[in-house]
Amino acid sequence: MIRLEKQLILASKSPRRKELMQGLGLPFIIKTKEGQEDFPENMALAEVPVYLAKNKAMAFREELGEDDLIIAADTVVVHQGKILNKPKDKSEALQMLRALSGSFHQVITGVCLMDQSKTLCFDERTEVHFKELNEGELMHYIENYKPYDKAGAYGVQEWIGYVAVYRIVGSFYNVMGLPVHRIYEELKRW
Repeated sequence: MIRLEKQLILASKSPRRKELMQGLGLPFIIKTKEGQEDFPENMALAEVPVYLAKNKAMAFREELGEDDLIIAADTVVVHQGKILNKPKDKSEALQMLRALSGSFHQVITGVCLMDQSKTLCFDERTEVHFKELNEGELMHYIENYKPYDKAGAYGVQEWIGYVAVYRIVGSFYNVMGLPVHRIYEELKRW
């Protein structure tokens, strides 16, 4: 078990990230700020999550105490060379899920750990394979789970993950939004 001399701060409103951090058994607090989720148009898709995670962490830079260590993360779904962000509405969620149905995609989570003296940023990548779902199944998921706060319009820990995800190459928890195994390893070295 890790014995940190730092106060861990999770910079996230996500209930899934909170749950995953609790699973590590390390004490932490949550702080959030509204921030920019924009990125340069010409940025490589694989670089976007780390860029966004670092921006989230930097928003707290000036207020970090000597014993504070911030953890910020951002997750994107990349399918056929495009980032699928959080859907704005039912129509966009359906469009995203139709694209993912019968296909595979990559989930990339960027993480930034930062204290007053150092910053470490990294990403974790997981390949997710979906079986083909019919319109009724897609609508059932959207209407019952309202995935508007999830990149790619789905939560792997919800009904759609049980019925559609038949193969994952990489970390399941990364698909949920936080590669806790990697965070644990980095905290051990901190």
